[in-house]
Amino acid sequence: MSVKERYEFLKNKVTKRKKEFDVFINMFEKDTSWLTSPASTRFHLNKEGGLLEHSVGVTEMMLKLRDTLAPEISDESCVIVGLLHDAGKIGMPGKPRYLKNDNQWEIDKRNMTYKINPEEVYMGLAARSLYLIAKYIPLSDSEAQAILYHDGQYVESNREAAHHEMPLTLLVHFADLWSARVIEEGLKIKEDSAYYDKKTG
Repeated sequence: MSVKERYEFLKNKVTKRKKEFDVFINMFEKDTSWLTSPASTRFHLNKEGGLLEHSVGVTEMMLKLRDTLAPEISDESCVIVGLLHDAGKIGMPGKPRYLKNDNQWEIDKRNMTYKINPEEVYMGLAARSLYLIAKYIPLSDSEAQAILYHDGQYVESNREAAHHEMPLTLLVHFADLWSARVIEEGLKIKEDSAYYDKKTG
């Protein structure tokens, strides 16, 4: 199944807030770079459509983890948080965050296929995500926390949330980390041969 087909399948899991979600997604798809934006300038999925591919992958990973760890969390919460956790990476409607890089040296030497729009008004990415979403979709406290703190302790300012994370926040954080680091960046999971030798020997 293509990324677009997987995306459409996930969107259909939002039912209770379908009206608000559909209005937001319609605006997002038409007025922003949501469908074409990369996920980063030079790291994971720094290609056209990379952000959508990443967001779909994170949502699917969240649903898998949820089934095992927290089955009480709804599909709808996982889809809203998973699909939109990085919504702030589009910039703002009409003002994309990422622009195609025209510096050939940066492209060749740093794999920096995109650059940050120099006219962007600075705002933390998670804060921008929450700002964009909350204008359209009513969020629960746990959904708001999950979007705002999905990067976990990799962001220094997130330390204030340490040991106060809701299960949904932990789900999106791990799903995001696993998707970007293991699946998208192709991290090889190395077996510790000494460990296995002990177990079998």
